Amino acid sequence: MRETQAPWPARDGLRVTSVRAIVTAPEGLPLVVVRVDTNDPGLYGLGCATFTQRFHAVVAAVDQHVAPMLIGRHPADIEDITRMVHLSSYWRGGPVLNSALSGVDQALWDIAGKRAGMPVYELLGGRVRAAADTYLHAAGPTVEATLEHARQILADGYRHVRLQVGGPGLGTYGAAGTPNAYPDSPYPDGWDVQQYLRDTPKLFAAAREALGDEPNLCHDVHHRLTVKQAIGLARALEPYRLFFLEDPIPLELYDRLPEVRAAAPMPLAVGEQVASVADAARLVHGGGVDIIRLHVSAIGGLTPARKIVAMCELMGVGTAWHAPADVSPVGAAANVALDVTSPAFTIQEGHLWPDPVREVFPGTLDPRNGYLYPNDAPGWGIDLDETAAAKYPPVTHLHERWAAKVRRPDGGIEAP
Repeated sequence: MRETQAPWPARDGLRVTSVRAIVTAPEGLPLVVVRVDTNDPGLYGLGCATFTQRFHAVVAAVDQHVAPMLIGRHPADIEDITRMVHLSSYWRGGPVLNSALSGVDQALWDIAGKRAGMPVYELLGGRVRAAADTYLHAAGPTVEATLEHARQILADGYRHVRLQVGGPGLGTYGAAGTPNAYPDSPYPDGWDVQQYLRDTPKLFAAAREALGDEPNLCHDVHHRLTVKQAIGLARALEPYRLFFLEDPIPLELYDRLPEVRAAAPMPLAVGEQVASVADAARLVHGGGVDIIRLHVSAIGGLTPARKIVAMCELMGVGTAWHAPADVSPVGAAANVALDVTSPAFTIQEGHLWPDPVREVFPGTLDPRNGYLYPNDAPGWGIDLDETAAAKYPPVTHLHERWAAKVRRPDGGIEAP
């Protein structure tokens, strides 16, 4: 590849020599990680570029478009490099290009930490807390199954839990339902919004009865309601004191979030579908969100996320970064670095990584009593075993096959 020189004199001989995307699926979901190598033997960085649903596009963006711009650059010029990559496509932004940018950005931060002999959180100004309090997801086809799962999570030391119950048909987001629930309908496995609106308050009434007042309970609507439906659900859930209600309305209606927030008695956690740092900034300033729920890869990585964090601190908005199974352990480490260095932190979505993921990603963070602690090793403290990664090749169209089935009983497609 042709070398790219910075517009200022080089201060030493360190240079980027290689940039490539690596895809692996040790838990079944494709994870994309970018590796940036330098001419200093053994000095390289890893960054999360995971956009599970379109991973082929992200790989092409990294390998064919982004990589040539970095060869020959000094890896310390993070701000200039990420700005150059962001602006270079002319039509910029979107989850594919931002994920590619995130992989590069986080890899450069990893290199910076390794060069300094410091974990990334120290480069960000150091900790304001020892660890990040986390929540896990409790789900099941019935209320009792969901509550039994929640009991197990709370018994492991967690103080926060998200509750999702499947109910009739395909199920609500995050929980399997009961098949053939509407046999006389055009689509017997459909998802009925009115059934959902009736069942969700019953779930939380049962949860408070079974789990008591102490656990902090959350719920994810997953963008499926109208503004009026969202307000009605929020009010119906008021007696159960939710820690937050997540993504009550679709991304396309975010201009009406202030209306929902004004009527909702609990905090709103919103934003995992946002794929632009400018849109994220507008969301923070718009008065419609209490807790921002960004997918850090989708907005371009650690560098733009830090700027959003600063805005949150000034605006009184909290953070709760998106981090399910389709965020790599490298991305999870970046989330925790943000968590422990900002007063805006509210809660961190958690995930229990199975052994194959830990095999591929040595150093993967492990929660203790419901807290995630950052690694103290230089950089992210996480590596990637490419031999192990090759044992778990990705499969295309997993999400699409599921999303095509998410329909109402009349057969109309629903937001997945």
